[in-house]
Amino acid sequence: MMHIPSAMQMPLEQAHALVEAFSFGVLVSDGLQATHLPFLLVRDEGEYGTLYGHFARANPHWRDLDGQQVLTIFNGPHAYISPTWYAGKPAVPTWNYAVVHVEGTLELLDSSATNDILDKTLAKYEPELLDDPDTLSDALRDRLLPAIVGIRIRIHAIHGKAKLGRHRSPEDQAGVDAGLRHSNDPQARQLWRYMQAIPT
Repeated sequence: MMHIPSAMQMPLEQAHALVEAFSFGVLVSDGLQATHLPFLLVRDEGEYGTLYGHFARANPHWRDLDGQQVLTIFNGPHAYISPTWYAGKPAVPTWNYAVVHVEGTLELLDSSATNDILDKTLAKYEPELLDDPDTLSDALRDRLLPAIVGIRIRIHAIHGKAKLGRHRSPEDQAGVDAGLRHSNDPQARQLWRYMQAIPT
């Protein structure tokens, strides 16, 4: 289990929001097998929510997963933090980040449920394709559907960690805020935007 100091624990609402915003996760199972997959979260299905996704059938990872416990990791924004940004000295460099670990039981789905996952995935990422038969025809979908395997993960635990330096002095936090905001690194600016959007 991930180490999470109490001051860095995310409430469930914030963890759900991170999974939805950074939905390309890493599914890890026994034997340290791992596959990178896009996921859809249904927040109100089960006590902690339910994840849906799909494997390429050619990927053998899915074959032994039905009924197994899995861990899915969602990495949010992260960036290097320079000690020169702190008002207090001496100081050391660090890395600030937000991450969510989801534990659950995986189930393989039939072709009808898998097709439904495809529709919902398109509806989230590019809904226009649902009404664009020239690009994504029914015949193409019918041909490709057997090449994927739908999955559902019933979540039984969700652990979110926000290591954002909120324990530091207001002056140090202001320095980090300015350093991230004015950085040339897109990851740093993404972390800054994330920090502005979540409650302190």
